[in-house]
Amino acid sequence: MPIPVITIIGKSGAGKTTLLEKLIAELSARGRAIGTVKHHSHVGFDIDRPGKDSWRHAQAGSQHVVIAAPDKIASYRLLERELELDEITASMTEVDMILVEGYKQSNKPSIEVIRSANSIEMISSPEQRIALVTDASIVVDVPTFQLDDYLALADFIEAYACLGKLDTNVPEPH
Repeated sequence: MPIPVITIIGKSGAGKTTLLEKLIAELSARGRAIGTVKHHSHVGFDIDRPGKDSWRHAQAGSQHVVIAAPDKIASYRLLERELELDEITASMTEVDMILVEGYKQSNKPSIEVIRSANSIEMISSPEQRIALVTDASIVVDVPTFQLDDYLALADFIEAYACLGKLDTNVPEPH
């Protein structure tokens, strides 16, 4: 059975990262092994500090750098094109579910986060949206949670994943 993948989407400043931090901690405390993907929509970012050995390897021309230690490993490589979300998650095999920040175009089941002080414009399609997290009064045909109600949202995600509904892409709209 494929590992469930769910995206957390919303406009910048809506609170996606804060919500994900709470969900990851809660689901992990419940014994779930959680994998995460963060979509960075701008070209060029550094995960290594200038001057460190792995940074120096990349500066010298290494196309794929791996940093290995007794307790963790990190890998980064140069790409010819942006990878699709399915290509990224295919290698994440030792987790129970994958929570993704961003990738609104991935056609995966999505929880949209809307903060009224930021914007109340929805960016997810109704076919993609499985829940809404907001402090605004927005009427939708999916469960709605308050911004700080991550416990109930974690319950929802677990129940939804256990039903196997997160295993596939959302059907294309007709």
